[in-house]
Amino acid sequence: MNGLMMDMPLLLSSLIDHAAENHGDCEVVAREIEGDVHRYTYREARARARRMARALQRLGVRHGEPVGTLAWNTFRHFELFYAVPGIGAVLHTVNPRLFHEQIAYIVNHAEDRLMFVDALTLPLAEALAPSLKTVRGWVVMCERARMPATTLPGAMCYDDLVDAEDDAGWAWPSFDERSASTICYTSGTTGHPKGVVYSHRAAVLQTMGGASFDFLPGHASGVRETFMPMAPMFHGNAWNLPFIAPYTGSRLVLPGRDYEPHRLYELLEGERVTVTAGVPSFWLILLDWLQRNGKRFSTLRMSLSSGSAPPRGLVETLERDYGVEYVQCFGMTEALMASTPSAKPGTASLPMERRIDLRLKSGRGVPGVRLRVVDDAGRELPRDGTSVGHLRVKGPWIASGYLKGEGDALDDEGWLKTGDMAVIDPEGYVTLTDRAKDVIKSGGEWISSIQLESAALSHPAVLQAAAIAVPHPTWQERPLLVVVPRPGASVTAAELLEHLSSRVAKWWLPDAVEFVEALPMTGTGKVHKLTLRERFAGYVL
Repeated sequence: MNGLMMDMPLLLSSLIDHAAENHGDCEVVAREIEGDVHRYTYREARARARRMARALQRLGVRHGEPVGTLAWNTFRHFELFYAVPGIGAVLHTVNPRLFHEQIAYIVNHAEDRLMFVDALTLPLAEALAPSLKTVRGWVVMCERARMPATTLPGAMCYDDLVDAEDDAGWAWPSFDERSASTICYTSGTTGHPKGVVYSHRAAVLQTMGGASFDFLPGHASGVRETFMPMAPMFHGNAWNLPFIAPYTGSRLVLPGRDYEPHRLYELLEGERVTVTAGVPSFWLILLDWLQRNGKRFSTLRMSLSSGSAPPRGLVETLERDYGVEYVQCFGMTEALMASTPSAKPGTASLPMERRIDLRLKSGRGVPGVRLRVVDDAGRELPRDGTSVGHLRVKGPWIASGYLKGEGDALDDEGWLKTGDMAVIDPEGYVTLTDRAKDVIKSGGEWISSIQLESAALSHPAVLQAAAIAVPHPTWQERPLLVVVPRPGASVTAAELLEHLSSRVAKWWLPDAVEFVEALPMTGTGKVHKLTLRERFAGYVL
Protein backbone atom coordinates (compact mmCIF):
# COMPACT_ATOMS: atom_id res chain seq x y z
CA MET A 1 0.00 0.00 0.00
CA ASN A 2 1.33 3.46 -0.92
CA GLY A 3 0.70 6.55 1.15
CA LEU A 4 -2.04 8.88 -0.03
CA MET A 5 0.05 12.05 0.03
CA MET A 6 0.39 14.64 -2.73
CA ASP A 7 3.47 14.10 -4.86
CA MET A 8 5.10 17.53 -5.16
CA PRO A 9 8.83 17.94 -5.90
CA LEU A 10 11.14 19.61 -3.38
CA LEU A 11 12.46 22.58 -5.39
CA LEU A 12 14.50 25.61 -4.33
CA SER A 13 12.02 27.97 -5.98
CA SER A 14 9.52 27.02 -3.27
CA LEU A 15 11.77 28.64 -0.64
CA ILE A 16 11.75 32.13 -2.16
CA ASP A 17 8.01 31.77 -2.83
CA HIS A 18 7.49 30.89 0.83
CA ALA A 19 9.53 33.92 1.91
CA ALA A 20 7.71 36.33 -0.40
CA GLU A 21 4.26 35.05 0.59
CA ASN A 22 4.75 34.68 4.35
CA HIS A 23 7.33 37.29 5.37
CA GLY A 24 7.70 39.33 2.21
CA ASP A 25 8.60 42.53 4.11
CA CYS A 26 11.73 40.96 5.67
CA GLU A 27 14.95 42.59 4.46
CA VAL A 28 17.94 41.46 2.46
CA VAL A 29 20.82 43.87 3.13
CA ALA A 30 23.90 43.65 0.90
CA ARG A 31 27.06 45.66 0.47
CA GLU A 32 27.69 46.45 -3.15
CA ILE A 33 31.14 45.93 -4.69
CA GLU A 34 31.43 49.72 -4.86
CA GLY A 35 30.89 49.95 -1.08
CA ASP A 36 27.35 51.31 -0.72
CA VAL A 37 24.63 49.23 0.94
CA HIS A 38 21.55 47.97 -0.92
CA ARG A 39 18.30 47.10 0.85
CA TYR A 40 15.17 45.37 -0.38
CA THR A 41 12.64 42.79 0.74
CA TYR A 42 12.15 39.11 0.01
CA ARG A 43 9.05 40.09 -1.98
CA GLU A 44 11.16 42.39 -4.16
CA ALA A 45 13.97 39.82 -4.40
CA ARG A 46 11.56 37.18 -5.68
CA ALA A 47 10.21 39.55 -8.34
CA ARG A 48 13.71 40.29 -9.61
CA ALA A 49 14.75 36.62 -9.47
CA ARG A 50 11.68 35.65 -11.51
CA ARG A 51 12.43 38.32 -14.10
CA MET A 52 16.04 37.14 -14.34
CA ALA A 53 14.72 33.59 -14.74
CA ARG A 54 12.64 34.75 -17.70
CA ALA A 55 15.68 36.54 -19.13
CA LEU A 56 17.71 33.33 -18.88
CA GLN A 57 15.00 31.46 -20.74
CA ARG A 58 14.94 34.17 -23.42
CA LEU A 59 18.74 33.82 -23.73
CA GLY A 60 18.26 30.14 -24.46
CA VAL A 61 19.46 28.65 -21.17
CA ARG A 62 18.10 25.11 -21.01
CA HIS A 63 17.21 22.66 -18.25
CA GLY A 64 20.38 21.05 -16.87
CA GLU A 65 22.72 23.60 -18.45
CA PRO A 66 25.44 25.05 -16.18
CA VAL A 67 25.48 28.82 -15.61
CA GLY A 68 28.66 30.11 -13.96
CA THR A 69 29.33 32.97 -11.56
CA LEU A 70 32.60 34.65 -10.66
CA ALA A 71 31.18 36.85 -7.94
CA TRP A 72 31.09 37.80 -4.27
CA ASN A 73 28.29 38.00 -1.67
CA THR A 74 25.94 40.56 -3.25
CA PHE A 75 22.18 40.82 -3.69
CA ARG A 76 22.37 40.03 -7.41
CA HIS A 77 24.30 36.87 -6.64
CA PHE A 78 21.57 36.00 -4.13
CA GLU A 79 18.95 36.39 -6.87
CA LEU A 80 20.85 33.96 -9.09
CA PHE A 81 20.62 31.32 -6.35
CA TYR A 82 16.92 31.16 -7.26
CA ALA A 83 16.73 32.39 -10.87
CA VAL A 84 19.13 29.77 -12.26
CA PRO A 85 18.01 26.61 -10.39
CA GLY A 86 14.42 27.88 -10.57
CA ILE A 87 14.23 27.14 -14.30
CA GLY A 88 16.06 23.82 -13.97
CA ALA A 89 19.47 25.17 -15.00
CA VAL A 90 22.47 24.61 -12.70
CA LEU A 91 24.17 27.44 -10.81
CA HIS A 92 27.95 26.93 -10.78
CA THR A 93 29.62 29.28 -8.27
CA VAL A 94 33.31 29.57 -9.19
CA ASN A 95 35.88 30.57 -6.58
CA PRO A 96 37.73 33.69 -7.85
CA ARG A 97 40.47 33.18 -5.25
CA LEU A 98 41.86 30.16 -7.10
CA PHE A 99 44.81 30.26 -9.48
CA HIS A 100 43.97 31.28 -13.04
CA GLU A 101 44.76 27.81 -14.33
CA GLN A 102 42.41 26.23 -11.79
CA ILE A 103 39.56 28.60 -12.66
CA ALA A 104 39.96 27.89 -16.38
CA TYR A 105 40.01 24.15 -15.69
CA ILE A 106 36.87 24.35 -13.52
CA VAL A 107 34.82 26.43 -15.98
CA ASN A 108 35.83 24.25 -18.94
CA HIS A 109 35.25 21.06 -16.98
CA ALA A 110 31.76 22.14 -15.90
CA GLU A 111 31.06 23.40 -19.44
CA ASP A 112 29.54 26.68 -18.29
CA ARG A 113 27.67 28.34 -21.17
CA LEU A 114 26.88 31.71 -19.59
CA MET A 115 29.07 33.50 -17.04
CA PHE A 116 28.09 36.21 -14.55
CA VAL A 117 30.82 38.49 -13.16
CA ASP A 118 30.89 41.55 -10.89
CA ALA A 119 32.98 44.72 -10.98
CA LEU A 120 35.76 43.17 -8.92
CA THR A 121 36.06 39.92 -10.88
CA LEU A 122 35.71 41.62 -14.28
CA PRO A 123 39.50 42.00 -14.87
CA LEU A 124 39.93 38.34 -13.94
CA ALA A 125 37.21 37.32 -16.39
CA GLU A 126 38.77 39.43 -19.15
CA ALA A 127 42.14 37.76 -18.61
CA LEU A 128 40.62 34.28 -18.58
CA ALA A 129 38.06 34.69 -21.39
CA PRO A 130 40.30 33.39 -24.23
CA SER A 131 40.90 30.13 -22.34
CA LEU A 132 37.24 29.50 -21.42
CA LYS A 133 36.20 27.30 -24.32
CA THR A 134 32.53 26.72 -23.49
CA VAL A 135 31.41 30.20 -22.41
CA ARG A 136 29.14 31.78 -25.03
CA GLY A 137 27.87 34.84 -23.14
CA TRP A 138 28.83 37.26 -20.36
CA VAL A 139 26.72 39.27 -17.90
CA VAL A 140 28.15 42.01 -15.67
CA MET A 141 26.26 42.14 -12.36
CA CYS A 142 25.50 45.84 -12.07
CA GLU A 143 23.00 48.54 -12.95
CA ARG A 144 23.24 50.42 -16.27
CA ALA A 145 24.82 53.52 -14.64
CA ARG A 146 27.71 51.39 -13.37
CA MET A 147 28.21 49.27 -16.48
CA PRO A 148 31.97 49.38 -17.15
CA ALA A 149 33.78 49.29 -20.45
CA THR A 150 34.97 45.73 -21.03
CA THR A 151 36.71 43.54 -23.57
CA LEU A 152 34.33 40.66 -22.83
CA PRO A 153 32.58 39.88 -26.12
CA GLY A 154 28.92 40.94 -26.15
CA ALA A 155 28.84 41.64 -22.40
CA MET A 156 25.31 42.33 -21.11
CA CYS A 157 24.22 44.43 -18.13
CA TYR A 158 22.45 42.42 -15.41
CA ASP A 159 19.84 45.04 -14.60
CA ASP A 160 19.09 45.61 -18.27
CA LEU A 161 18.10 41.94 -18.51
CA VAL A 162 15.93 42.17 -15.38
CA ASP A 163 14.26 45.43 -16.39
CA ALA A 164 13.32 44.09 -19.82
CA GLU A 165 11.17 41.30 -18.34
CA ASP A 166 7.78 41.10 -16.64
CA ASP A 167 7.00 38.30 -14.20
CA ALA A 168 3.24 38.91 -14.10
CA GLY A 169 1.41 35.64 -14.64
CA TRP A 170 4.66 33.70 -14.87
CA ALA A 171 5.24 30.64 -12.66
CA TRP A 172 8.34 28.64 -11.78
CA PRO A 173 8.47 25.44 -13.83
CA SER A 174 8.08 22.08 -12.07
CA PHE A 175 10.50 19.22 -12.66
CA ASP A 176 12.19 16.26 -10.97
CA GLU A 177 13.52 17.19 -7.53
CA ARG A 178 16.61 15.08 -8.22
CA SER A 179 17.64 17.54 -10.92
CA ALA A 180 20.95 19.29 -10.31
CA SER A 181 20.60 22.67 -8.59
CA THR A 182 24.12 23.98 -7.91
CA ILE A 183 27.73 22.94 -8.44
CA CYS A 184 30.62 23.70 -6.10
CA TYR A 185 34.16 22.49 -6.74
CA THR A 186 36.51 21.32 -4.02
CA SER A 187 39.58 23.41 -3.20
CA GLY A 188 41.91 21.15 -5.17
CA THR A 189 44.50 20.82 -2.41
CA THR A 190 45.60 17.37 -3.62
CA GLY A 191 45.10 17.72 -7.40
CA HIS A 192 42.50 19.10 -9.78
CA PRO A 193 39.38 20.49 -8.05
CA LYS A 194 36.44 18.10 -8.27
CA GLY A 195 32.85 19.10 -8.94
CA VAL A 196 30.19 18.37 -6.31
CA VAL A 197 26.70 18.52 -7.82
CA TYR A 198 23.83 19.24 -5.40
CA SER A 199 20.24 18.33 -6.21
CA HIS A 200 17.12 20.36 -5.40
CA ARG A 201 15.99 17.57 -3.10
CA ALA A 202 19.28 17.53 -1.18
CA ALA A 203 19.43 21.33 -0.90
CA VAL A 204 15.85 21.59 0.42
CA LEU A 205 16.46 18.78 2.93
CA GLN A 206 19.66 20.51 4.08
CA THR A 207 17.73 23.76 4.46
CA MET A 208 14.99 22.13 6.51
CA GLY A 209 17.57 20.50 8.76
CA GLY A 210 19.61 23.68 9.11
CA ALA A 211 16.51 25.68 10.01
CA SER A 212 15.53 23.38 12.88
CA PHE A 213 15.85 24.58 16.48
CA ASP A 214 18.17 21.64 17.16
CA PHE A 215 20.67 22.80 14.52
CA LEU A 216 20.94 26.47 15.50
CA PRO A 217 19.85 26.57 19.15
CA GLY A 218 18.79 29.63 21.09
CA HIS A 219 16.09 30.97 18.80
CA ALA A 220 12.95 32.25 20.51
CA SER A 221 9.50 32.21 18.92
CA GLY A 222 8.59 35.55 17.38
CA VAL A 223 12.17 36.87 17.40
CA ARG A 224 13.57 37.76 13.98
CA GLU A 225 17.14 36.55 13.53
CA THR A 226 19.61 38.34 11.27
CA PHE A 227 22.02 36.01 9.49
CA MET A 228 25.30 37.13 7.93
CA PRO A 229 27.37 34.48 6.15
CA MET A 230 31.06 35.39 6.19
CA ALA A 231 31.52 32.21 4.14
CA PRO A 232 31.57 33.25 0.45
CA MET A 233 28.68 32.16 -1.76
CA PHE A 234 31.06 29.99 -3.79
CA HIS A 235 31.96 28.07 -0.62
CA GLY A 236 29.32 25.37 -0.17
CA ASN A 237 26.42 27.70 -1.14
CA ALA A 238 27.49 30.04 1.70
CA TRP A 239 26.64 27.11 3.98
CA ASN A 240 23.04 27.26 2.73
CA LEU A 241 22.28 30.53 4.52
CA PRO A 242 20.86 32.07 1.28
CA PHE A 243 18.26 29.28 1.55
CA ILE A 244 17.87 29.05 5.34
CA ALA A 245 17.26 32.79 5.86
CA PRO A 246 14.25 33.00 3.49
CA TYR A 247 12.94 29.68 4.85
CA THR A 248 12.95 30.97 8.44
CA GLY A 249 11.94 34.58 7.77
CA SER A 250 15.31 35.87 8.96
CA ARG A 251 16.99 39.02 7.69
CA LEU A 252 19.94 38.22 5.43
CA VAL A 253 23.06 40.42 5.41
CA LEU A 254 25.62 39.91 2.64
CA PRO A 255 29.09 41.48 3.09
CA GLY A 256 29.98 41.92 -0.58
CA ARG A 257 33.72 41.58 -1.08
CA ASP A 258 35.21 43.78 1.65
CA TYR A 259 36.31 41.40 4.41
CA GLU A 260 38.49 43.89 6.26
CA PRO A 261 37.77 43.57 10.02
CA HIS A 262 36.38 47.09 10.40
CA ARG A 263 34.02 46.57 7.45
CA LEU A 264 32.75 43.23 8.78
CA TYR A 265 32.24 44.80 12.20
CA GLU A 266 30.37 47.72 10.62
CA LEU A 267 27.80 45.30 9.17
CA LEU A 268 27.70 42.92 12.15
CA GLU A 269 27.02 45.75 14.56
CA GLY A 270 25.23 48.25 12.32
CA GLU A 271 22.75 45.68 10.95
CA ARG A 272 22.30 44.07 14.39
CA VAL A 273 23.37 40.62 13.17
CA THR A 274 22.52 37.80 15.58
CA VAL A 275 24.03 34.75 13.82
CA THR A 276 27.05 34.60 11.53
CA ALA A 277 29.03 31.80 9.93
CA GLY A 278 32.62 31.40 8.76
CA VAL A 279 35.85 29.47 9.11
CA PRO A 280 38.11 30.14 12.14
CA SER A 281 40.59 32.24 10.14
CA PHE A 282 37.94 35.00 9.82
CA TRP A 283 37.50 35.09 13.57
CA LEU A 284 41.21 34.99 14.42
CA ILE A 285 41.72 38.18 12.41
CA LEU A 286 38.46 39.83 13.53
CA LEU A 287 39.02 39.03 17.21
CA ASP A 288 42.53 40.48 17.07
CA TRP A 289 41.04 43.69 15.61
CA LEU A 290 38.28 43.78 18.26
CA GLN A 291 40.82 43.47 21.07
CA ARG A 292 43.14 46.13 19.65
CA ASN A 293 40.30 48.60 19.08
CA GLY A 294 38.24 47.93 22.19
CA LYS A 295 35.09 47.03 20.23
CA ARG A 296 32.21 44.83 21.40
CA PHE A 297 28.94 43.40 20.03
CA SER A 298 25.45 44.40 21.13
CA THR A 299 23.38 41.77 19.25
CA LEU A 300 25.62 38.96 17.92
CA ARG A 301 24.88 35.80 19.90
CA MET A 302 26.24 32.91 17.82
CA SER A 303 28.79 32.04 15.16
CA LEU A 304 28.66 28.78 13.23
CA SER A 305 32.00 27.30 12.23
CA SER A 306 33.12 24.43 10.06
CA GLY A 307 35.98 23.42 7.79
CA SER A 308 38.85 23.49 10.31
CA ALA A 309 39.13 23.24 14.07
CA PRO A 310 39.08 26.50 16.07
CA PRO A 311 41.67 27.09 18.82
CA ARG A 312 40.26 26.74 22.31
CA GLY A 313 41.32 30.25 23.25
CA LEU A 314 39.18 31.68 20.45
CA VAL A 315 36.05 29.84 21.59
CA GLU A 316 36.62 30.77 25.24
CA THR A 317 37.33 34.44 24.55
CA LEU A 318 34.30 34.92 22.31
CA GLU A 319 31.93 33.55 24.95
CA ARG A 320 33.58 34.96 28.06
CA ASP A 321 34.45 38.45 26.78
CA TYR A 322 32.01 39.01 23.91
CA GLY A 323 28.95 36.90 24.71
CA VAL A 324 29.17 35.02 21.40
CA GLU A 325 28.49 31.29 21.44
CA TYR A 326 30.90 29.70 18.95
CA VAL A 327 29.51 26.39 17.66
CA GLN A 328 30.81 24.07 14.99
CA CYS A 329 29.65 21.14 12.94
CA PHE A 330 31.34 18.76 10.55
CA GLY A 331 30.85 19.65 6.93
CA MET A 332 32.68 19.76 3.62
CA THR A 333 31.78 20.54 0.02
CA GLU A 334 30.72 16.93 -0.44
CA ALA A 335 28.82 16.75 2.86
CA LEU A 336 27.17 19.99 3.92
CA MET A 337 25.53 19.84 7.35
CA ALA A 338 26.70 16.31 8.09
CA SER A 339 26.46 16.90 11.84
CA THR A 340 24.59 19.30 14.11
CA PRO A 341 26.48 21.96 16.12
CA SER A 342 24.01 21.96 19.01
CA ALA A 343 25.06 20.34 22.27
CA LYS A 344 23.27 17.28 23.58
CA PRO A 345 20.05 18.18 25.46
CA GLY A 346 20.68 18.34 29.19
CA THR A 347 24.17 19.88 28.96
CA ALA A 348 23.25 23.60 29.17
CA SER A 349 23.93 23.76 32.92
CA LEU A 350 27.42 22.29 32.66
CA PRO A 351 30.33 24.47 33.83
CA MET A 352 31.80 26.67 31.09
CA GLU A 353 34.98 24.60 30.90
CA ARG A 354 32.98 21.48 30.08
CA ARG A 355 30.72 23.32 27.61
CA ILE A 356 33.82 24.54 25.76
CA ASP A 357 35.06 20.94 25.64
CA LEU A 358 31.86 19.99 23.79
CA ARG A 359 32.08 22.98 21.43
CA LEU A 360 35.57 21.97 20.34
CA LYS A 361 34.10 18.77 18.96
CA SER A 362 32.80 18.87 15.37
CA GLY A 363 29.15 18.45 16.27
CA ARG A 364 27.14 15.29 16.81
CA GLY A 365 24.93 12.99 14.81
CA VAL A 366 22.12 14.65 12.85
CA PRO A 367 18.95 12.79 11.76
CA GLY A 368 19.28 11.51 8.22
CA VAL A 369 23.08 11.22 8.18
CA ARG A 370 25.14 8.29 9.41
CA LEU A 371 28.73 8.69 10.61
CA ARG A 372 31.37 6.10 11.39
CA VAL A 373 35.13 5.71 11.66
CA VAL A 374 37.02 2.79 10.14
CA ASP A 375 40.58 1.47 10.31
CA ASP A 376 42.95 1.22 7.33
CA ALA A 377 41.30 -2.05 6.29
CA GLY A 378 37.81 -0.50 6.32
CA ARG A 379 36.67 -2.20 9.54
CA GLU A 380 34.34 -0.10 11.68
CA LEU A 381 35.87 1.14 14.94
CA PRO A 382 33.98 1.50 18.24
CA ARG A 383 32.32 4.76 19.30
CA ASP A 384 34.44 5.00 22.41
CA GLY A 385 35.87 8.51 22.04
CA THR A 386 39.43 7.19 21.72
CA SER A 387 39.62 4.99 18.59
CA VAL A 388 41.01 7.14 15.76
CA GLY A 389 40.01 6.17 12.24
CA HIS A 390 39.02 7.38 8.80
CA LEU A 391 35.71 9.29 8.96
CA ARG A 392 32.98 7.99 6.65
CA VAL A 393 29.57 9.59 5.95
CA LYS A 394 26.34 8.39 4.34
CA GLY A 395 23.02 10.21 3.87
CA PRO A 396 20.42 11.59 1.44
CA TRP A 397 22.24 14.93 1.04
CA ILE A 398 25.78 13.52 0.89
CA ALA A 399 27.65 13.42 -2.44
CA SER A 400 27.62 10.05 -4.18
CA GLY A 401 30.37 10.98 -6.64
CA TYR A 402 32.03 13.80 -8.53
CA LEU A 403 31.07 15.52 -11.77
CA LYS A 404 31.96 13.37 -14.80
CA GLY A 405 33.00 10.52 -12.53
CA GLU A 406 36.35 12.04 -11.58
CA GLY A 407 37.95 11.01 -8.31
CA ASP A 408 37.12 8.17 -5.96
CA ALA A 409 34.37 9.43 -3.65
CA LEU A 410 32.93 6.27 -2.05
CA ASP A 411 34.35 3.21 -0.36
CA ASP A 412 33.33 -0.35 -1.22
CA GLU A 413 30.24 -0.09 1.04
CA GLY A 414 28.98 3.18 -0.44
CA TRP A 415 30.19 5.55 2.30
CA LEU A 416 31.77 8.91 1.41
CA LYS A 417 35.50 8.97 2.11
CA THR A 418 35.93 12.35 3.80
CA GLY A 419 39.73 12.35 4.04
CA ASP A 420 39.45 13.22 7.74
CA MET A 421 40.72 11.28 10.73
CA ALA A 422 38.31 11.36 13.67
CA VAL A 423 36.92 9.73 16.79
CA ILE A 424 33.24 9.34 17.67
CA ASP A 425 32.22 9.12 21.31
CA PRO A 426 29.30 7.16 22.82
CA GLU A 427 27.06 10.28 22.73
CA GLY A 428 27.55 10.74 18.99
CA TYR A 429 29.99 13.66 19.12
CA VAL A 430 32.59 13.71 16.34
CA THR A 431 36.10 15.03 16.99
CA LEU A 432 38.35 15.56 14.00
CA THR A 433 41.93 14.70 14.82
CA ASP A 434 43.46 15.58 11.45
CA ARG A 435 43.18 15.43 7.72
CA ALA A 436 44.46 11.99 6.67
CA LYS A 437 47.10 13.67 4.50
CA ASP A 438 48.17 16.05 7.31
CA VAL A 439 48.53 13.63 10.21
CA ILE A 440 52.11 13.34 11.51
CA LYS A 441 53.24 9.75 12.06
CA SER A 442 56.17 9.58 14.46
CA GLY A 443 57.61 6.23 15.48
CA GLY A 444 54.40 4.47 14.46
CA GLU A 445 52.19 6.80 16.55
CA TRP A 446 49.97 9.62 15.28
CA ILE A 447 50.43 13.27 16.29
CA SER A 448 47.47 15.55 15.61
CA SER A 449 48.48 18.72 13.77
CA ILE A 450 45.12 20.24 14.75
CA GLN A 451 45.78 19.88 18.46
CA LEU A 452 49.35 21.20 18.12
CA GLU A 453 48.08 24.24 16.24
CA SER A 454 45.34 24.88 18.79
CA ALA A 455 47.87 24.75 21.62
CA ALA A 456 50.18 27.17 19.79
CA LEU A 457 47.31 29.58 19.11
CA SER A 458 46.62 29.81 22.84
CA HIS A 459 49.85 31.82 23.18
CA PRO A 460 48.98 35.55 23.16
CA ALA A 461 51.77 36.38 20.68
CA VAL A 462 50.65 33.88 18.02
CA LEU A 463 48.22 34.98 15.27
CA GLN A 464 48.36 31.86 13.06
CA ALA A 465 50.05 28.46 13.34
CA ALA A 466 50.43 25.37 11.19
CA ALA A 467 52.07 22.04 12.04
CA ILE A 468 53.48 19.88 9.25
CA ALA A 469 55.49 16.67 9.11
CA VAL A 470 59.16 16.73 8.13
CA PRO A 471 61.36 13.65 7.63
CA HIS A 472 63.34 12.25 10.58
CA PRO A 473 66.05 9.56 10.30
CA THR A 474 64.87 7.69 13.40
CA TRP A 475 61.19 8.48 13.92
CA GLN A 476 60.11 8.62 10.26
CA GLU A 477 58.39 12.00 10.75
CA ARG A 478 58.49 14.75 13.32
CA PRO A 479 56.42 17.96 13.64
CA LEU A 480 57.62 21.35 12.41
CA LEU A 481 55.59 24.30 13.72
CA VAL A 482 55.25 27.30 11.40
CA VAL A 483 54.04 30.48 13.13
CA VAL A 484 52.81 33.95 12.16
CA PRO A 485 53.29 36.29 15.17
CA ARG A 486 50.68 38.90 16.06
CA PRO A 487 51.49 42.42 14.82
CA GLY A 488 53.75 44.13 17.34
CA ALA A 489 54.25 40.96 19.41
CA SER A 490 57.40 38.89 19.78
CA VAL A 491 58.00 35.33 20.89
CA THR A 492 60.96 32.99 20.58
CA ALA A 493 60.93 29.34 19.62
CA ALA A 494 62.08 28.40 23.13
CA GLU A 495 59.25 30.41 24.73
CA LEU A 496 56.69 28.81 22.46
CA LEU A 497 57.94 25.28 23.14
CA GLU A 498 57.81 26.00 26.86
CA HIS A 499 54.20 27.16 26.42
CA LEU A 500 53.35 23.95 24.56
CA SER A 501 55.04 21.66 27.08
CA SER A 502 52.13 21.92 29.54
CA ARG A 503 49.49 21.51 26.85
CA VAL A 504 50.53 18.50 24.76
CA ALA A 505 52.36 15.24 25.38
CA LYS A 506 56.12 15.65 25.60
CA TRP A 507 56.77 13.45 22.56
CA TRP A 508 54.36 15.65 20.54
CA LEU A 509 56.51 18.79 21.01
CA PRO A 510 57.71 20.15 17.65
CA ASP A 511 61.35 19.57 16.88
CA ALA A 512 61.61 23.08 15.44
CA VAL A 513 59.66 26.33 15.10
CA GLU A 514 59.86 28.60 12.06
CA PHE A 515 58.44 32.14 11.97
CA VAL A 516 56.94 33.52 8.74
CA GLU A 517 55.09 36.69 7.71
CA ALA A 518 52.08 34.83 6.28
CA LEU A 519 50.76 31.32 5.72
CA PRO A 520 49.58 30.13 2.30
CA MET A 521 45.77 29.94 2.31
CA THR A 522 43.26 28.06 0.18
CA GLY A 523 40.35 29.79 -1.54
CA THR A 524 38.11 28.70 1.33
CA GLY A 525 40.18 30.26 4.11
CA LYS A 526 42.17 27.24 5.28
CA VAL A 527 45.94 26.85 5.48
CA HIS A 528 47.23 25.24 2.27
CA LYS A 529 49.37 22.55 3.85
CA LEU A 530 50.56 21.19 0.48
CA THR A 531 52.19 24.53 -0.37
CA LEU A 532 53.68 24.70 3.11
CA ARG A 533 55.15 21.21 2.82
CA GLU A 534 56.61 22.10 -0.57
CA ARG A 535 58.15 25.25 0.91
CA PHE A 536 59.85 23.27 3.67
CA ALA A 537 60.74 20.23 1.54
CA GLY A 538 64.21 19.04 2.47
CA TYR A 539 64.06 20.77 5.85
CA VAL A 540 66.75 19.36 8.11
CA LEU A 541 65.95 19.09 11.80
